[in-house]
Amino acid sequence: MTLEELRASIRLPVIAAPMFLMSGPDLVIACCKAGVIGSFPSANARTAEDFEAWLQRIEQELADARAADPAAVIAPYAVNLIVRGAGEPRFVADLALIEQYQPPLVITSVGPPGEVVAKVHAYGGLVFHDVATLRHATKAAEQGVDGLILLTAGAGGHTGTANPFAFVPQARRQFDGALLLAGAISDGRGIRAAEALGADFAYMGTRFVATQESMAGPEYRDLLVGQKMMDVITTDRISGMSATFLRGSLERVGLDPANLPPTQGFLQPTIPEELKAWRDIWSGGHGVGQIDDIPTVAELVDRLEADYRAAG
Repeated sequence: MTLEELRASIRLPVIAAPMFLMSGPDLVIACCKAGVIGSFPSANARTAEDFEAWLQRIEQELADARAADPAAVIAPYAVNLIVRGAGEPRFVADLALIEQYQPPLVITSVGPPGEVVAKVHAYGGLVFHDVATLRHATKAAEQGVDGLILLTAGAGGHTGTANPFAFVPQARRQFDGALLLAGAISDGRGIRAAEALGADFAYMGTRFVATQESMAGPEYRDLLVGQKMMDVITTDRISGMSATFLRGSLERVGLDPANLPPTQGFLQPTIPEELKAWRDIWSGGHGVGQIDDIPTVAELVDRLEADYRAAG
């Protein structure tokens, strides 16, 4: 698949970001059927066998949808693969399954994506890589990726600090592949603004957690509706890396947002052992203040498209 073919295969220039513990087959399939790219982390499937079952289900349901309505815009899907050290068993197993099932798009994060790029390009797929700085953007480009996901200030989950008005045009100066803008995009006007800056796609996470098809539980969904931008706390003290978390989520497990225990170093938080980032302490980006309800994905995409067209 080429970038031009990818753009032509979707209803809106949107990728629903792969969110740890929140993105599963239901969300991916609903996104693709609605005409935007759905994605999930392979790590959300607890074993490689589960990952294969998810791939089989997604492939089959999307094929059935295309067969049932050849005129419908059924978007391709993406798999997020965390790049780990050479020989790490789960990474090796997941990469082998990606080679076997050939998802059109693979999103890489953390480690150097070169090995993944070679294998995905061999079957004709595309690779997009997470970056939070221009230095990392340069390194990823040198590894041959097709797109860069620019993590900017206010993005949910592990986040960046760069201002998008600076990051997008400066990344474009040194990279002619696809640029994806991540950070507080919650409506169709935000999608249009991302394009105006020079991005090719909007990368939306928090807004898609707050849908009926996500794996978020009732309490998390209620927080997404109730919290505002001022309730988003950026800290490395929960996961060991800079990430955004919801104030109400910290308070519900007995943590004081103003007095979090310090880390012992990179990836070494000192929160109580029984608490886990993402599972017990929930994330949200600055766009959370624009979330007022929990629609279906189809309803959300209809709204996004209406706003996007009106903003044009």
